[in-house]
Amino acid sequence: MVVVTGQGRASRDPDEAMSSSEAEDEFQEPATPTATQAGEALPLLPQQFPEVVPLNVGGMHFTTRLSTLRRYEDTMLAAMFSGRHYIPTDAEGRYFIDRDGAYFGDILNFLRSGDLPPRERVRSVYKEAQYYSIGPLLDYLEDVQPLKGEKVRQAFLGLMPYYKDHLERIIEIAKLRAMQRKARFAKLKVCVFKEEMPITPYECPHFNSLRFERSESETKLFEHHCEVDVSFGPWEAVADVYDLLHCIVTDLSDRGITVDHQCIGVCDKHLINHYYCKRPIYEFKITWW
Repeated sequence: MVVVTGQGRASRDPDEAMSSSEAEDEFQEPATPTATQAGEALPLLPQQFPEVVPLNVGGMHFTTRLSTLRRYEDTMLAAMFSGRHYIPTDAEGRYFIDRDGAYFGDILNFLRSGDLPPRERVRSVYKEAQYYSIGPLLDYLEDVQPLKGEKVRQAFLGLMPYYKDHLERIIEIAKLRAMQRKARFAKLKVCVFKEEMPITPYECPHFNSLRFERSESETKLFEHHCEVDVSFGPWEAVADVYDLLHCIVTDLSDRGITVDHQCIGVCDKHLINHYYCKRPIYEFKITWW
């Protein structure tokens, strides 16, 4: 801050009252910084960049042309190296970007020649492309595996009511049981069923007709909750129970949770007359260490 001392102003008698206009004159606009003060501040904009730009991205060194960084003008990199913003440099004069550089080479390869990363790096490079706001790269990656398949998977999971909530419930129940029992793993029962109506072996051929002939009051007779910890379903899609099980295990694994599962039977709850539930029950075993 530059402090104006008011030098050159006539001395004032301590006993002399100060008028309101004179009081306002005491508040002056800051003076223009001197050369010494400017030297202590950040370099004045715009910042000039060389044609060949040395980079330090999270400790990893890269070298590229300035035109490569500015390839797409709506990206963060183009804005950073437009000259409108100050980019700090390290001890060797490399322009520093405070970001993990593990996938920055893939970003540069796309900006240079449109090359896409190998499949095993697509997800990670996609996150970096989001950070740097590289729209063309995001569009390309969304149309290749595994991101293309993830779009289809999420469309299927969109049919599952409370899917994410049920995942959280599985984790919380397993954690609570393991802590209560001081055990390395915890087991819980999960019901995964595609069809809402119950079936028994001898009514399978007539299932579809029976399903639509039941009145609303009759349908309520079949409503119940299986004696399990978490229940997924029903849904209307080609994907079956095993597809949903794969999604559940995959999403838990992505959160670092080790889970095994096996079918341990069906819900044999008697509903009415000769109708039984028959929904499949799975045992989930979650290992914590």
